Amino acid sequence: MSEQENEVTTAEETATGTETATAVADEAEAGPYKMSLKVDITVAGPCKKHVRVEVPREDLEFFYEDSVKELVTGAAVPGFRTGHVPRKLIEKRFRKEVGSQVRQKVLMQSLQQLGEDYKLDAINEPDLDVESLDLPEQGSFVYEFDVEVRPEFDLPNYTGLSIRRPVRAIAETEIQEYIDNYRSQFAQLVPHDGPAELNDYVLANVRFESAGKELGRAENRKIRVRPILRFADAEVTGFDKLMVGARPGDKKQAESKVSVEASNVELRGEAVTIHFEVNDVQRLRLQPLDQDFLNSIGVESEASLREEVKDILERQLAYEQRQAARQQVLEQITASANWELPESMVMRQVENALRRDILEMQQAGFTEDEIRAKQSELLQNQVSTTRQALKEHFVLDKIANEEKLEVTPADKDIEIAYMAMQRGESPRKIRARLEKTGLIENLEAQILERKAIDVVLAKAVFVDVPSESGKTHDVEAVELSVCGQQVASEAPAADNAE
Repeated sequence: MSEQENEVTTAEETATGTETATAVADEAEAGPYKMSLKVDITVAGPCKKHVRVEVPREDLEFFYEDSVKELVTGAAVPGFRTGHVPRKLIEKRFRKEVGSQVRQKVLMQSLQQLGEDYKLDAINEPDLDVESLDLPEQGSFVYEFDVEVRPEFDLPNYTGLSIRRPVRAIAETEIQEYIDNYRSQFAQLVPHDGPAELNDYVLANVRFESAGKELGRAENRKIRVRPILRFADAEVTGFDKLMVGARPGDKKQAESKVSVEASNVELRGEAVTIHFEVNDVQRLRLQPLDQDFLNSIGVESEASLREEVKDILERQLAYEQRQAARQQVLEQITASANWELPESMVMRQVENALRRDILEMQQAGFTEDEIRAKQSELLQNQVSTTRQALKEHFVLDKIANEEKLEVTPADKDIEIAYMAMQRGESPRKIRARLEKTGLIENLEAQILERKAIDVVLAKAVFVDVPSESGKTHDVEAVELSVCGQQVASEAPAADNAE
């Protein structure tokens, strides 16, 4: 290249650099580039919108120029100084990179502008396969996607709602019953020579039949004799009457029905016969309520234990009141809310809803046996329960937004401290488990919903009604499916995380 040609090239490069700097300065002053999008939004189903976005050619050219300028100022090409590579060489050598950058910028900018200009209120990421999109050589760029959105509904007046509030005094007998059930977690099972009595354990072989066909069986399962025996997809009422008086070698059977929401669709609602063959009878030997036991659970005295248990029972009553109020609020709002939820959204939330319910019971101080009993009940009605929980969430979330409610770090600290006290662990360890399993977000959602309920309660008219104390200790839950399917051995709860 001649000296004269070198001078011309250098002059062109200098001019290009000056133009680029000027353009960047002008763009900074003008603010973000505003695209001339053509957007068409249609309803694609319950809580779902179909979005068609057309990006005009002039917008594509703007981002193309922007990407080329970036490469001109920053690309490293052998034989040229950085920032002095000829534009035509950049366009030829980095054609693929330029196209990828333009596509990314166009999508990011258009989606951001779409969110600002059109209130979609999306609840997840759009169903958009970015890699399958290609920018056209000529004309506009069009892309389409479906996205799930929050249901659209008007909140009715939630001031002055009539709420039936379950109330009861915490009796000494209830405190003692809780202590006995808590002590049973540390008790030792010992052989019992006599017949089975209420709250004894039977070791039994269990077999499930429907229409003369065996569905499954389990050997030597330990089952406590309680009024209700609950499986993952069925339950037996009067189990205590069936088993009281049973001895090793006895055979018993009970009739039940498969839950209408069992995972095995073909067996939903079908009659099932459950056969029990008793192998052994065992009884709990409770540890004495002495100072050694009190020290082992971190309590100074029996009086202190009773005070803590009373506090737990009061929180359980508050939990019962919140649940009753929540249900009544939802029932009263549902009368004017005709929106539906897509089945795909409900099914995705089934496990998450179960995790949240279990987490909330842990916060309220329920024992592991009581939580397992509730878990089995939820599994039997998991679809309808989740659908109701989702509707409840959207309604309470809208109330929280209307009232400008927020969750503070102190709110979370208090809840974690309650859980730590109940589990006998440090708050730091509980927090780490919640964060690791993703349940910290569930905790925040629960607190926000509770605050929304509190707003409704503060404006409500209460009618006190006698509370039927939650006798979850009347239920024995076993991790078996009458349909013969696998049941998770652990509840999806925070304290099961490693």
